[in-house]
Amino acid sequence: MNLFKEFKSDFPASIVVFFVALPLCLGIALASGAPLFSGVIAGIVGGIVVGMFSGSQLGVSGPAAGLAVIVLTAIGTLGSFEAFLLSVMIAGVIQFLLGYFKAGFIAYFVPSSVIKGMLTGIGLLIVLKQIPHALGYDFDYQGSESFEQADGSNTFTALADAWSLLTPGALLIAAISMVILILWDTTLTKKHRLFELLQGPIVVVLVGILLNYLFQSGILNFSLAENQIVQLPVANNLGEFFGQFARPDFSQLTNIEIYKVGLVMAIVASLETLLCVEATDKLDPVKRITPTNQELKAQGIGNMLSGLVGGLPITQVIVRSSANITFGAKSKLSAILHGIWLLLSAVTIAGMLNMIPLASLAAILIMVGYKLAKPSLFSHMYKLGWEQFAPFIATVVAILLTDLLTGIAIGLVVGIFYTLHHSYRNSHYMNESTTTEDGRQVHHIVLAEEVSFFNKASILQVLEAIPKNAKVIIDCSNCKSIAYDVVEFIRDYPLHAKLKNIEVETINFIQPKY
Repeated sequence: MNLFKEFKSDFPASIVVFFVALPLCLGIALASGAPLFSGVIAGIVGGIVVGMFSGSQLGVSGPAAGLAVIVLTAIGTLGSFEAFLLSVMIAGVIQFLLGYFKAGFIAYFVPSSVIKGMLTGIGLLIVLKQIPHALGYDFDYQGSESFEQADGSNTFTALADAWSLLTPGALLIAAISMVILILWDTTLTKKHRLFELLQGPIVVVLVGILLNYLFQSGILNFSLAENQIVQLPVANNLGEFFGQFARPDFSQLTNIEIYKVGLVMAIVASLETLLCVEATDKLDPVKRITPTNQELKAQGIGNMLSGLVGGLPITQVIVRSSANITFGAKSKLSAILHGIWLLLSAVTIAGMLNMIPLASLAAILIMVGYKLAKPSLFSHMYKLGWEQFAPFIATVVAILLTDLLTGIAIGLVVGIFYTLHHSYRNSHYMNESTTTEDGRQVHHIVLAEEVSFFNKASILQVLEAIPKNAKVIIDCSNCKSIAYDVVEFIRDYPLHAKLKNIEVETINFIQPKY
């Protein structure tokens, strides 16, 4: 396949993803208690290396907020960042082996309703988390996904605090940015081809830099604090730049804790990646299917390299991936280019990037969040019935009130409940009752193709309801599989039926073997 076939779409999208990814890389590194540049390294490796080996055409990888707490705890437990980097490499090896042994099938067991709930929940979370940054209240790190925040507040109390402590300059930048984005999306792109090629978010960032310059020069009577703009570490020369890379402490190879941390990170990172792969495939306009085992191998290679050169652990990340899709990417070239931009910018224009207001980037992310969580999606899911709507809404609410993985787990539990309930109701059907020559009422029960342990209760309930002096036919003709518990119950049922003078006949029933 020609990697540059969709260059005209992938190039502008990659720049937007670069602007979105940069503060997320820095924010997640800050929350992880790691050097800020380690987040940028993970973004570079996630873009270039994972992008090249991945089978995902639109997914974007980098450091993930879901691992921030694990990283923070692990660095403290292992005693040094260099020892932690060895765990990242171990996690990469485990992920590669998971892909080699085809563990990627796990992704296909997540119901569509939960994946849609995940996307909608993330969309709402992005909007709620970015409003404080748009208002200049920047105490929570960029990329946070948790309800409880490090400063003791939560997602909702932070909104209230943001309004009472807003910065007029940040609000002005965010408002202008939102106007540009809305006009670009609804009007300008329809008027001229130029506006399709030049993405609105790129203009938003340039306008943000200009306004910040006017603030600093005193031309406009506003100001932004240091924590309200991008803070990329600046290297004055190549020596300083390469000095920001760290190396793993290989003397810790005999430390069992290294392997424990590596295993935990591998499991969590693999789950986040597989869930993101499913979600990204749902958003893909042409509905391509990512080979999950190849993705695990790619993530493993990425984490081995990231740990080797001083980066944080990597996963495929839904915020970056959805921004990539929202702003027109067509192939994996966009993800690879965004990694190249991260690398080049860190070497050459870090000072200029430190002029970008977080309020500009917040406006871009709010637009991404809105497109993920459009109000029409809620009514669409509701019309599909409770079997789809309940897991969907449970996932959305749980993500907002906990974090990404916990929210998905809760959505899965609700989805499994409805699956079991559906299985309970569809274990059998009853043919119309007839009467025998001696006056017995005949109840003909036909079992389904697959009868599991979970169907035992409904079958037992039906048989218990058979009246005295009747005849019951248990028809197993359609069955391809019957759980042993149900087989055992059918075998023993005639003994119990004698007490009610019920005649029992079975069709194609195979007695259990001992």
